[in-house]
Amino acid sequence: MPAPTEASPDPSQDQSGDGVERAFIDLHCHTSASFDSLARPESVVRAAVSRGLTHLAITDHDRIDAALRVRDAAPDGLVVIVGEEVKSADGDLIAVFIEKLVPPGMSAIDTIAAIREQGGLVGVPHPFDRTRGYGRKSGADLADIAGQIDWIEFYNARVIGGSANERAAAFGREHGLPGLCASDSHTVMEVGISYNAVSGDPSTPAGLLAALAEVDMHAYHASYYVRAWTPLAKLIQSVRGNGRSRPAVSPEDPT
Repeated sequence: MPAPTEASPDPSQDQSGDGVERAFIDLHCHTSASFDSLARPESVVRAAVSRGLTHLAITDHDRIDAALRVRDAAPDGLVVIVGEEVKSADGDLIAVFIEKLVPPGMSAIDTIAAIREQGGLVGVPHPFDRTRGYGRKSGADLADIAGQIDWIEFYNARVIGGSANERAAAFGREHGLPGLCASDSHTVMEVGISYNAVSGDPSTPAGLLAALAEVDMHAYHASYYVRAWTPLAKLIQSVRGNGRSRPAVSPEDPT
């Protein structure tokens, strides 16, 4: 597996033209707390450090326990951001800078409200992916919530085929949304395969929002080999009793 970039990010060497240090961030990463990953959280953190990332959001599916644990034990030089990939009734949303679990199954609008109540930020992952895309189910489509989200993934390393990422980037530009790339890593090998270089300090919600105003995306595709591990991970996790969380709520049918 090649390094995530031709030259791995080195915060000590890469600065902006005005002398401001750069940060290297990946805001979409899974661990074995997710139903479809076997990557131990501690191994994920070590991989992020070894590849030069300065900020990593752990966004397990509908869980935050692993993110909370490794955040408090993160080594110097790496900020672990507590996040969650929330399965709303309308599609997946990324929450970061949260302290409490956001339950799956709510409408996108209610999910965003629950994230905001915690002071968190909201992103949309792989919105046009053929199998994981955003679809209207409870009365809100992607255009309806565009004004309520903080970024959209212009490039997701696990999307198969280029058109879905291209559509995401076009949608984001059309609606004036900041864009970034994401590894969406489910294995240790994928951590940081796609990352973003930004100026400033994205260690807080305000700092991340400011940093997203200008993003230098380093977008690379995950290999089909590592993605082939996902079905096996789902099977093993199911046997272990760690299947996908079931929604605790059911939104009203808009029809």
